[in-house]
Amino acid sequence: MIEVFTTNVQGKAQAERILGILSHSFPTLKINFDLSETVLPYPCGHSILRVEGTTINSEKIIAVLRQSGLICEILENKVCN
Repeated sequence: MIEVFTTNVQGKAQAERILGILSHSFPTLKINFDLSETVLPYPCGHSILRVEGTTINSEKIIAVLRQSGLICEILENKVCN
């Protein structure tokens, strides 16, 4: 199973810090960030968080990022200008 989220994580150092927290909280999941779309303001400018595993609790992942002061939502189709 794969779940994809949009976040407002802006840089490599911030992404690495969050990856450490998520890896500790969810050790059986494969987790990574794509930071290539961070030029525009959120939600059009965003980073992508990809999570892969047999069981993914999206609500808990979102809660962990929000506790860190970040925005995290399940990826939806959005049209940005």
